[in-house]
Amino acid sequence: MAGEKITIIGLGLIGGSIGLALKAANLSNLTIVGHDLEGSAMRDALKRGAVDRAEETLEAAVADARMVILAVPPLAVRLLLEDIADLLPEGAIVTDVASTKGEVLRWARRYLPQTVSFVGGHPMAGKEESGVRAADKDLFRGRAYAVVPAVNATEGAVKSVLGLVEILGAEPIFIDADEHDQYVAAISHMPIVVSAALFTLVRNSPSWQEIAPLTGPAFRDLTRLASGDPHMNHDICVTNPEGVVHWLDRMIAELRRYRDLIMDNHEELFATFSAAQLQREAYLAGTDRPVRQRIEVPSAGDQMSTLLFGSWMTERVKKYEQMMKRMEERSRGSSTAPDDGGNG
Repeated sequence: MAGEKITIIGLGLIGGSIGLALKAANLSNLTIVGHDLEGSAMRDALKRGAVDRAEETLEAAVADARMVILAVPPLAVRLLLEDIADLLPEGAIVTDVASTKGEVLRWARRYLPQTVSFVGGHPMAGKEESGVRAADKDLFRGRAYAVVPAVNATEGAVKSVLGLVEILGAEPIFIDADEHDQYVAAISHMPIVVSAALFTLVRNSPSWQEIAPLTGPAFRDLTRLASGDPHMNHDICVTNPEGVVHWLDRMIAELRRYRDLIMDNHEELFATFSAAQLQREAYLAGTDRPVRQRIEVPSAGDQMSTLLFGSWMTERVKKYEQMMKRMEERSRGSSTAPDDGGNG
């Protein structure tokens, strides 16, 4: 049987890490193809073993692909969806890893043909470093992975993306696209802006030459996200402005509350710092986190069967299950038959 093909478009940290994880899974009958606008990224991906081969054109990259993974910044997703819409084979599965989902789902509905299933995704994982050279097959292990299927996505497409998530070692969470954007704005997008703003505030101070030698772990930790990819950070804010601004406004109000406590109410200030410490310790210990209902995902091999073998294997498995069910029913019927009193 001819081998199946997964295409990863965008061979940076996330795309490269997905490729490395798929390769480490040693899935038989699978070819991983990569494409990137940067020739150096494709060469690095090949050198690191994140892909089996690289294609310089989108047409060659997606031709006959069973699954296409868009591992690019949010605004680039729109351009790619337009560009690959007429190139995708019938029945292909398209997924992405963009940090925002509302606009992405709307673009997928606008540009992709009905013969293609789109299942949005967002792994809650990353590093300060960027590029395929920083890729890590274990980048997603134990991390949450938002799964946001389009309304017309087939069951097989959703299961295949769940299989991908399992291979990555992540924990899938089904969530509405706009709900995702609102929540992630609080825990990921707004912190990017706050981190960058703190750095630019201090760096642009007239006293920077005197301040810089005094900086330590606290400043480095709080400004870590300012080292992120500027294209990615820009696209996140542009595609989720309402969510980011909502939480920035709340952050401004919270800073004003702390300001007032610092100026006028030291007793309440101490109580506020104490409460924050206790609550964060409980969060880190896992005692202040709601228990997520785990999605029952069969083994990676089972879930990827639709992707790797298509309807042929699905029908074989279905017929086998039906046969076993009939055998079990006959067995139960024999065991409950009246005893005729014989000695066997």
